[in-house]
Amino acid sequence: MTTFEEEIKKGQRFAFGKNWKANLANLDEERIKQAEKSILTLLGLENLKGKYFLDVGSGSGLFSLSARRLGAMVSSFDYDPESVACTNYLRSKYFPDNSNWLIQQGSVLDESFLSKLGNFDIVYSWGVLHHTGNMWKAFENVASLVKVNGILCIAIYNDQGWKTKLWWKIKKSYCSGPLCKFMICAIYFPYFFLRVVAASILKKENNFSKYKRNRGMSIVHDWFDWLGGFPFEAAKIEDIFHFYQDRGFTLQNIVTNNGLGNNEFVFVKGHDY
Repeated sequence: MTTFEEEIKKGQRFAFGKNWKANLANLDEERIKQAEKSILTLLGLENLKGKYFLDVGSGSGLFSLSARRLGAMVSSFDYDPESVACTNYLRSKYFPDNSNWLIQQGSVLDESFLSKLGNFDIVYSWGVLHHTGNMWKAFENVASLVKVNGILCIAIYNDQGWKTKLWWKIKKSYCSGPLCKFMICAIYFPYFFLRVVAASILKKENNFSKYKRNRGMSIVHDWFDWLGGFPFEAAKIEDIFHFYQDRGFTLQNIVTNNGLGNNEFVFVKGHDY
């Protein structure tokens, strides 16, 4: 089996963990509170006390940290070793020697690894499963981790047809080598920046700070994440809805995106399948 490091060298995968590590330098109490708010708002809950929470693809560790602060007993894992290191860093900083937060390295595509995790009240995977290289298999695997009457929360890129195919090529090129990465950043960073400035002027608000308020992320690090985010897949809303409906899940909440961004889904598991 190809290792994570080999996939990076072959241009098959973006090093998400390095990007998240840089983002941690900007982490403050405001960002953490906004991340907490985003979890509770999406799930429709007041807190997570007594809940067993699984963070599939923990990334920077911000949402694992948020879930733990909200009272959940947290398990986190990520395929990227540097993402695991980021999550470990946050645990050591905010919850040192805490037995209610377990962190591991593993893949959502590895059924042997997943079989040892158990089942959870909340399985949370925001913007992760479309980067695995086998999105539909990942959908299947996370479903088995949810307890009956438990919650599955995922965020998946909206399928935009030819636009999605174009971005697949851009992201693949970004990961293919330093020269392509430089050229793509030189083209798209000024475009992203000017677009945010124009929107800020039109709406008479600072969209840079507004982005931070929405999910606690740095907008610049998210630009890197978007340009380099490979493997890359997307799905239509109705396809995800029917996939989980066929497996005994009921849609509880949805936040849609008309563009290339994430559609957010909250499902409740009615029975084992």
